Amino acid sequence: MPDLLVILAKCVFFTFLVVLPLVPVCVYLERRFAGVIQDRVGPNRVGLPLTLFGAARDFHLFGLVQPLADGAKLLLKEDFTPSHVRKALFWLAPALLITPALLCVAVIPFGSTIELAGRTIPLVIADLDVGPLFVFAIASLSVYGIALAGWSSNSKYSLLGGVRASAQLISYEIAMGLAIVPVLLYYGEFNLVRIVEFQARHGWLLLPCVEDGRFALPTAAEAAFWVPAAVSFVIFTTAVFAETNRLPFDLPECETELVGGYHTEYSSMKFAMFFMGEYTAMVIGSALVVTLFLGGWSLPGLDHLLQQPGGGWRPWAGLVHLLVFLAKLVAFILFFIHVRWTLPRFRYDQLMRLGWVVFFEAALVNVFLGALVVAAPHRGAATTVAGGVLLAVLAATLAWAARTPPPRPSPAGNA
Repeated sequence: MPDLLVILAKCVFFTFLVVLPLVPVCVYLERRFAGVIQDRVGPNRVGLPLTLFGAARDFHLFGLVQPLADGAKLLLKEDFTPSHVRKALFWLAPALLITPALLCVAVIPFGSTIELAGRTIPLVIADLDVGPLFVFAIASLSVYGIALAGWSSNSKYSLLGGVRASAQLISYEIAMGLAIVPVLLYYGEFNLVRIVEFQARHGWLLLPCVEDGRFALPTAAEAAFWVPAAVSFVIFTTAVFAETNRLPFDLPECETELVGGYHTEYSSMKFAMFFMGEYTAMVIGSALVVTLFLGGWSLPGLDHLLQQPGGGWRPWAGLVHLLVFLAKLVAFILFFIHVRWTLPRFRYDQLMRLGWVVFFEAALVNVFLGALVVAAPHRGAATTVAGGVLLAVLAATLAWAARTPPPRPSPAGNA
C-alpha cells in the first residue's frame, strides 16, 4: 500500500504540479517572446488590481497573471456546440488529444533520487525498460483526437485539417523513430533512467567531455559518434516540431487556408483543451530531447558535488536535479518559441517532401552510420573501411534519387 501511495503522489506531483503548470508558462513566454521578435510590448498589464482596494495604482507583475486571465476568459466564454456536429465524438476529441500527452509524463525521469522517511524515491513515475517505445506508442494516439475533431465537426475546413494532421503525423513519426535508433545503439539501453545515468557518468550525447561527473577529453569513439548524434538531434527535433503541429509545420491549423483547421467549430474550454494538448505535447517532446541528447537532469561538475563519498546521491540531490532538468526544459521551450516566430510556414507539398524524401532517407543512412561507428572498435580496419564505402555509395544513391524531380504530367491538350 505505501508503494501505491508513493506512485499516486508522483503522478499528482509531476502531472499537475510540474507539467500542467508549464502550459501557462509556455503561453506567457510565447506571447512575450513574440512581442520582442515583432518589436512590440506583449502582455504587461494584467496583475493585481490594487486600485480596487484604494491603492494609487495597480501592480502589473510584468503581465505574469496574463495566463490566469486567458484561462478565466476561456472558462467563462459560451460553450457553443453547433447543431450539425456529431456531438459524442465532437466532445470526445479534445480529451483524446490531451490524454496521450499526459500519459507520456510517466516515463520521463525528472531527477535522480530523494530520500524521504528513510526511503529512496526515484523521481520518475514508471521506470520502464521500453521508455522511448512507450512514448512513441502513446503519443501517436493523439492523431485520433485530431482526426475525430475534423470529422465530427461536419465542416470541410475542419475535415481537411484533420486529414492533414493525420498525414503529417504518420510521415514524421517514421523519421522520428529512425532518428533515435543510433542513439539507442550507442547507449545499448531503452530505459530512460539508465540513459540519463550513463550521461551523468560519461557526458551528454552532444557534449561527450565528461567522465564520472568531471570534465575530461572525449575518447575517440565518443568523438566519432558525435556526427550521427548531431544528425539524429536535428532530425528528431524537427520531427517533434511536426508532431506538435508547430510552425513552420502548422498546416493542420493554417488560418489562411482552413480558417482554424480541425478546431474551427470549437469554443470555450473544448477549444482551450486543444491548445493545452499542443503545449503539453511540446513540453513532453522537449523533455524527451533533453533526456536523450542533453543529459536529462545531469550537469557536469554539479553531479560530482552531489555524489556521496561512498557512492550514490545525497538525500536531497534529486531536488537539485529536478531544478536542472526544468531549466534545460524551459531553455529548449524557448528555442521552440523562437523557431515558431522566426521561420515561415511550409507549403504542404514541401512538408511531405521534407518528411518522406529528405528526413526518411537521411535518418536511414544515419542508422547505418551510427551502427558503423558503434561497431568499429570491435571490428577490423578492413571491415570498417568496407562498411564506410558501402555507406557512402548508399548515401550518394539516395541523395541522387532525392534530387531527381518527379515527372510532370503533360497537358491534356498534348495527350
